[in-house]
Amino acid sequence: MPVGELLRRVSSAELTEWMAYEQISGPLGAARGDVQAAIVAATIANAMSSKKGRRFTPKDFIPEWDRRPQTWQEQLALVKQLNKAFGGGVRRG
Repeated sequence: MPVGELLRRVSSAELTEWMAYEQISGPLGAARGDVQAAIVAATIANAMSSKKGRRFTPKDFIPEWDRRPQTWQEQLALVKQLNKAFGGGVRRG
């Protein structure tokens, strides 16, 4: 829903109530889904990891939407890091 439409449909008082409710009960909407998916991802990563000393947390899997786009070099470095963390190897050819 666009912001203009929201402001026409919902009073300032009601919006403030929803903001207070969200602070008590946790994120609403898509943000809550990100947290739920991150919990599952951390559980699977911990179960599948060959390194038992490193424990993943849901925070490791929650997207940071305000970040700048990664360069291909940063993406490659991340892939190498994840490959190593999960005990993978490199096949060439």
